[in-house]
Order: sequence, then structure tokens, then C-alpha cells
Amino acid sequence: MLNVPSQAFPAPSSQQRVSSQGRSKVPLKQGRSLMDWIRLTRSGKDLTGLKGRLIDVTEEELKTHNKKDDCWICIRGLVYNVSPYMEYHPGGEDELMRAAGTDGTDLFNEVHRWVNYESMLKECLVGRMAMKPAVTKDCHEGKRVLNGMRPKSQVTDTLPREGPSSPSYDWFQTESSVTIVIYTKQKNINLDSVIVDLQDDSLRAEVAIKDHSYLIHIELSHEVQENFSVRVIENVGKIDIVLQKRENIPWKCLGQPLEKHDSFIPKKDTVLYYRKCQLTSKEYVTHDTRLFCLMLPPSTHLQVPVGHHVYLKLSVTGDFVSVSSPEGNFKLSKLQQVEDLFLLAAGTGFTPMVNVLNYSLTYVPSLRKVKLMFFNKTEEDIIWRCQLEKLAFKDKRFDIEFVLSAPSSEWNGKWGHVSQGLLSEFLQRSVENSRVFLCICGPTPFTDEGIRLLHDLNFSTDEIHGFTA
Repeated sequence: MLNVPSQAFPAPSSQQRVSSQGRSKVPLKQGRSLMDWIRLTRSGKDLTGLKGRLIDVTEEELKTHNKKDDCWICIRGLVYNVSPYMEYHPGGEDELMRAAGTDGTDLFNEVHRWVNYESMLKECLVGRMAMKPAVTKDCHEGKRVLNGMRPKSQVTDTLPREGPSSPSYDWFQTESSVTIVIYTKQKNINLDSVIVDLQDDSLRAEVAIKDHSYLIHIELSHEVQENFSVRVIENVGKIDIVLQKRENIPWKCLGQPLEKHDSFIPKKDTVLYYRKCQLTSKEYVTHDTRLFCLMLPPSTHLQVPVGHHVYLKLSVTGDFVSVSSPEGNFKLSKLQQVEDLFLLAAGTGFTPMVNVLNYSLTYVPSLRKVKLMFFNKTEEDIIWRCQLEKLAFKDKRFDIEFVLSAPSSEWNGKWGHVSQGLLSEFLQRSVENSRVFLCICGPTPFTDEGIRLLHDLNFSTDEIHGFTA
């Protein structure tokens, strides 16, 4: 854990010391307001002196950057070059210099814990502190401490030979909270990538990193409250899990390691983890399909990524359902530049298309057209027909075609099974040579045959995603 010697901050004589009228500020020079700072950070000027590189900073190197024109400060494991910010700091240069060349986390928390420093100083980010091997002491005699990192030899032994770099973690505390910081070493991490379950005094945090999974699994040394928060700093791939202490006492260590703690393994080698969720409602959407609404426990953070799914374990009686962690290999990047998106769904294979459809219409600016071909047996089997038709009326980029395999005599639409004839007519680009992507989901024979037909129609493997169990 990063520790700072306790000291009075701000100093008793500091202009930043809180008075009965509130905390006073140092008069700033003209052109040094908050808006001026924001304009400077957006100007493209190199504020770190490293030309965009992020580095690992040792304690020895950090100590050398302790002058006003060369001032680095560490806050919560990240190192910033605050020299350009000196004249913009409302509390004055002297207050920043109190943490020059050191870990200023505790000093920062005493005065600025509510400030979004990561956004304010993101263009000043130098890198992160280089971690030393953990000291193998613990709160209890003879057991290993969890103060952030495994000994180097253990890390080396468990690293995969191929794949992304192994993540690491650290932790720090304030009077009322404990924050676990995970350094993923990736820039495409978001809240969907993180799953956190807090059960009694056991913390389980799993991070999806490409096709690997990083796990933190700890029996905490003290009790914490049920509610917690998760923050992701995407530009550096940092995750903060903020726990609230039940008692405002200092922790000597984070806790004891549990099964597979600090492991980093391929997803295919992981075991699905289930948590108990409350079933709040269930209703029929067709004659043989029901919609379940589930409420996660307040001690769980879980967001199902686009194109992923979960498994359910239902008991015969009761109002609770066990819900697995998300599964899937859909890559959201496939949608980022798409112009024409084609969705082929059969029956309940429509389920993963809901998030794909919603995300594309909301967040993909290049999108010209989304077309859904929805295969069912009869009209009464069509899930959310009315809602889909309303969406097509409301958003002109969206088209829907229903295909029935056993239509009634009154049916005026298309009928049959997935075939080259149906697909060749359906898969018309909005413009010639547009960027396309196709998703297909349904019973395995439907999906396999659909993918074969798409290849026959000269769509490449990179342009097709089949949702399979």
C-alpha cells in the first residue's frame, strides 16, 4: 500500500487552511483561470515532456522531480507532471510543492478528495508508480499480507506466455474508505469489463481483458458496507473499487487471499460464477416466451456487454434466480465504423440483437442502415413485433422483415427458411462498397447454414459474427 507520513496539510500558515469563512484561495494571475487551464489542456501542447509516452516511475526517479519547473506528484498510484499547473492552482504553488517528488495521496485526500483530478490533470499524466515486490507480512502472524503485489518470482511463474500483459493491483485508504486500484495496462477497459461481488467479508472482482480474465479474490480484514462504487479511467486502463468502512479505523492490511486470487488466465479456462438475484417480474411476450426482470443485489456491480449473455439457475420455488457472469466473444469494435448492419435472427435468437440494435442506433455515428430479418414459425411466435414496427417507423435507418416457416393463409409477408434467395435480396448495401457487418443467431442448424450462405455470397469471416452457446 502507498503510505505517506502524517503531517499537517495544509500547513497552519497556509492560505488553503479552512477558516470560518471557508477555505481561502491565492489570487491568480490574469489568464490563469480554470477555463484558461482547460483551454491549455485542449491545445495539444505536450504538458508532460514525454511526447505522449506513459512510463513506470520508480520512487528514486520521482524524488528527483521536486522543483517548481520540474514537479512530479503521485496520486493514488499515478504520477503527474504538475509544473504546467502551478500558476493555475487556486491554493497556490506552495501547496503543490508540499507533495513535490513524493506520493501525495494522503495530502490530496485531506483537502481535495472530491475533486476529479484524473480529468483535470489527464494531459499531465506521466505514468504509474513502478511496484516493488510485496513484503510477506500480514495482520496475523505467519500469514501473507495483501498489500498490492505478489513477489516478483510468483508473478513470473504465473504469467501466460502469450496474450496481454498481466495486470497488477494496489490499495490505499482514507479514514472512511478503502480503494483497490487495478492497473490493467490496456486502454479499452470500461465498466462492462468489470464485475464485482461483495458477500459478507469476501470481495471478488473479475476484469475481462481481451480473451483473458484477471481475478482479485480476498477475505477482507475488516467489515465494509454493502454499497461500493466502481470507477474506470479509460485513457490509462485504471480501475478503482471504492469500499466504505463500517468502522473508521486504519487497516493494517487488505486481507487474506482466497481461491485463485491475483490470477490471470484465459477466459476459456475460467469457471462461471453465479450470484443470487431477485426476480422482480415475469411476463409473456409470446405464447411460449417469457420476459424475466431481475434485480442485482446492491453488493454486485455487473453490466452485460453488448453481444454477451448470461446463464440462469432457477429453483422450483422462491423469488430468487442465480445469474452467471456474462459470457461471449463479441467485439464491440466491430461496430465502431460500420455503415450497413445486417441482423439475422431466428426465434429467441433475437435476444442478443436487442443490445446490438440499441447500441448501433445510439452510438455509431457512421451508421447508415440497420436491417433485421426475423425468422419465426408463425405470427404469434414473433417477439416484440409491435415494438419493432414502431422503431422502424420512428427511426428511418432501421428496417425489419419477418419471415415465417409455417404462415397462415392470411400472411402477406415472406415465408420459408433461411436461403440464398432470401438473403441475396435482403443484403443490399445502402451505397456501393459500404462497410458492412452481419450478426446471426438462432438454433445451431440455422446459424451454421446462415454463415455458410453468407460466405457463398462473398462476405468475409471478419464481416460475420455468429452468436453460439
